[in-house]
Amino acid sequence: MKLKNYIAGQWVEPESGRYHQDIDPGNGEVVAEVPASSPRDAERAIEAARDAYDRWRKYPAPKRGEILFRVGQILQERKHELAQKMTREMGKVYTEAAGDVQEGIDMAFYMAGEGRRSFGYTTPSELPDKFAMATRDAIGVAGIITPWNFPMAIPTWKIFPALVCGNTVVFKPASETPLLAYELVHILEEAGVPAGVVNLVFGSGAEVGETFLQDPRVNLISFTGSNETGRHVAKVAGERLKRVSLELGGKNAIIVMDDADLDLAIDGILWSAFGTSGQRCTACSRLIVHEHIYEELEARLAARIRQLKLGHGLEDATDVGPLINEKAVQKVEQYVEIGQQEGARLVVGGHRPTEAALQRGHYFAPTLFGDVRPDMRIATEEIFGPVLSMIRVKDLDEAIEVNNRVTYGLSSSIFTRDVNRAFRAIRDLATGIVYINAGTIGAEIHLPFGGTRGTGNGHREAGTAALDFFSEWKAVYVDYSGRLQRAQIDA
Repeated sequence: MKLKNYIAGQWVEPESGRYHQDIDPGNGEVVAEVPASSPRDAERAIEAARDAYDRWRKYPAPKRGEILFRVGQILQERKHELAQKMTREMGKVYTEAAGDVQEGIDMAFYMAGEGRRSFGYTTPSELPDKFAMATRDAIGVAGIITPWNFPMAIPTWKIFPALVCGNTVVFKPASETPLLAYELVHILEEAGVPAGVVNLVFGSGAEVGETFLQDPRVNLISFTGSNETGRHVAKVAGERLKRVSLELGGKNAIIVMDDADLDLAIDGILWSAFGTSGQRCTACSRLIVHEHIYEELEARLAARIRQLKLGHGLEDATDVGPLINEKAVQKVEQYVEIGQQEGARLVVGGHRPTEAALQRGHYFAPTLFGDVRPDMRIATEEIFGPVLSMIRVKDLDEAIEVNNRVTYGLSSSIFTRDVNRAFRAIRDLATGIVYINAGTIGAEIHLPFGGTRGTGNGHREAGTAALDFFSEWKAVYVDYSGRLQRAQIDA
């Protein structure tokens, strides 16, 4: 299958004529041929979005919402097909891929409703015969740059609120997962998004993403990815006074107290640490455990980890799929070596699988370290793979201090039966998401998504919070007194 860019309502070849291969990380098969676009392709897309902006921002917001409702219906009808394609190009097991698509469906229907809401507000004026209100206004062209680990969910978190607020879009998906972006934009086109309102350009960050950052016609940038790239995005776009939303890394922890339901905790830990092979910004990579239950939890958890089956995500028996590419596997290997050098105890895993059936893919065994100190690199740096570090603490205060010690602040969790402990954790855990008696993953689209400290720059995705990034507030004063009235000036 040969993909094309989508610019000004047309599916077009890249100017360079160059393509690269989209590879199934589970077996090495070619999924698609993908354009290697140039800055000129990106510039044409930006020009199309700029030309379409004035028409789209004046298109009634309820009608914009109706288009998104149709998008949600089409996504729902094609959920199975899209999930299969996602598993082939990204690797996550089919059930997780279906959940990824479901997030897109949920976001479509939620943001469709915002077409008839997007509420402003009125407020009393301090002067007689004067009316005061605030309304939301579109901003312009939104540059959307997305990662590979959620190839349907994350683009929809960004594109749908951008559209319902009246912005036009230039979209650069991750090079590793172009097919789902291609399918999503086809669905937007089918649902009736006018030409130029959404434009899709495949290519590298250096060629396409950098053009989005540099071009003055792009008014805002929404980026999800690594901290290193996020700093570059903030610097380049910030110097040009673009509005910038950054959703970056995480080093998320689950706290297990001595009164926890251990069966429930173990289920939550396994799902959070090894779902999507640990390749989630919300994945649990630190397990902070009360000293009274540490040995029991380690033994029971290790036994469950040994039972997890590696395999291609379309195989029913698979629990853990591949990593995205060879570079990711090498990074996990390096951190396993670092952990052992630092003195952590390797409990289970820590190696590539030896089964012949897995040699064509990018697999790594689910890994558990014990006796990890909070200051070790495996306990402070984002690995983005199936590696979990167990840290021993004496009480809740120490657990919270260890949780908050890292530079990230996305998601955290605590398992406890004590309501007082639970509410102290809600108050004191310095993360944008807090779970009680559940793992660190599984955010719902009607609540704000995002984190503190090194996880981002303060903006939130999903829920009504997304509208705050993709719209401007406009204060409106209507004076019907028939005379000049000057606010804050003594009569």
